[in-house]
Amino acid sequence: MKCPALIAFALWTSAAQAAPEDVRYYGPIEAATRLLVRGTTDIALFDPVLKLFAATQPDLRIDYEQWGSNDLYDLAVAGCSGKAEAADLLISSSVDQQVKLVNDGCAQSHRSAATAALPATSNWRDEVFGITQEPAVIVYNRALVPPQDAPLSRFGLIDLLRLEDGRYEGRVATYDIEQSGLGYLFAFADSQQATTFGSVIEAFSRTHAVTTCCSSEIIDGVASGKYLIAYNVLGSYALARAAKDSNIVVVAPSDYTLVLLRAAMIPKRAANAQTAGQLIDFLLSETGRQALSAEYLFLTPSQMDEEGVLGLEDGGSNLRPIPLSPVLLVGLDQQRRQHFIELWRSSFSDN
Repeated sequence: MKCPALIAFALWTSAAQAAPEDVRYYGPIEAATRLLVRGTTDIALFDPVLKLFAATQPDLRIDYEQWGSNDLYDLAVAGCSGKAEAADLLISSSVDQQVKLVNDGCAQSHRSAATAALPATSNWRDEVFGITQEPAVIVYNRALVPPQDAPLSRFGLIDLLRLEDGRYEGRVATYDIEQSGLGYLFAFADSQQATTFGSVIEAFSRTHAVTTCCSSEIIDGVASGKYLIAYNVLGSYALARAAKDSNIVVVAPSDYTLVLLRAAMIPKRAANAQTAGQLIDFLLSETGRQALSAEYLFLTPSQMDEEGVLGLEDGGSNLRPIPLSPVLLVGLDQQRRQHFIELWRSSFSDN
């Protein structure tokens, strides 16, 4: 068994060496108040939302750092222990990691009329809050996938990958769950939700499906024709691309569609918790949600229909939100996580 002190030292070292994928600043550099926000949301999507909030506070400077989910979590753990600078606000698509941070005492509470109005699935202990609604979707290239092959459910995708002509061999992509915290979250949720999980990963293994790091890379591959189909991609990124590329088709699987509630939390060592709370309240306000919706980050079932997402039935009864609750900690149990990753890795060992 590894020494906990050595594990902690390795984590702190990793966090210190990591760097954000991108950084952007809002408001006057010389502003009296600074808000450090770290998140996994691509700046391209989050930029209009932060600009709108910054405009409400003329003497505020916002530093937004875009991180990969696993690096963001490692840095948050280091910040919690005082080994790295803590952010004022963390926003992550890896909501299981956010719940773990709260469970480990790394968050502080925030209470307001906006947070009190949230359903129980979107507010745990007044310390972590669901600020978005984003479906996990199937994406395909309509120019290269004939209409009769359109994968509208997991059952349809499994049948498609049984075709003997090999047309989808090596042309289906999904997240690498070791690199992507979001990918791990979706894959583990699938394993808990569906009897189809074993058949899906068996089909992926047999057809040499590809795993890669991130939403943009997967969607770029579908758009270019490198991949024909992508599985369990975050719908906000897919819909943003579909708005610019008519060949991108976004499907909410008809058997069930996971819905991510991107999670925001204020770290316990935040230097500016008050303004962080104001940003949370803004994101939960009608103005904030309209701004998020414009970037496909907050989608109701009716909005998904309006955006042309296929597979929605009975007003969205197939949508299954991933709740912010201790249930998410099951997948992060060290032994269970290692076993799940080994199962996943073995399924893609020849790829």
